[in-house]
Amino acid sequence: MSAAENKELIRNMFAELSKGNAQAFLDTMADNVRFTIIGSTKFSGTFNGKQEFVNKVLMPLGAQLEGGLTIAPENFIAEGDYVAMQARGNSRTKSGGTYNNSYCQIFRITSGKVQEVVEYLDTELVTNAFGK
Repeated sequence: MSAAENKELIRNMFAELSKGNAQAFLDTMADNVRFTIIGSTKFSGTFNGKQEFVNKVLMPLGAQLEGGLTIAPENFIAEGDYVAMQARGNSRTKSGGTYNNSYCQIFRITSGKVQEVVEYLDTELVTNAFGK
């Protein structure tokens, strides 16, 4: 796929997620995706495979958010197999707090599937919102 096609793949991935279509978001990822969230928060680490990412990040995070995680992409940069996305989150915790994080995610795409993601975010905000 071209860089432009890869950028469109990621754009569509988050458009579907914003509609509440988490399955389309997950379907864009390879089963053996490697997903890294930087830092030392309760959600940080490298997760090997879609199922591990779902079990250790998405399900526990979703259980603490009212209405799920909302991420709105703002900018995309693509070159070769890589797409960088800058985005803003806008969510509320079930305890009534806000969780409005800023993200930079780097995606590596091969054969139309996301193979690897590295996510950079405000880790202090994660800890403040969700604890250690």
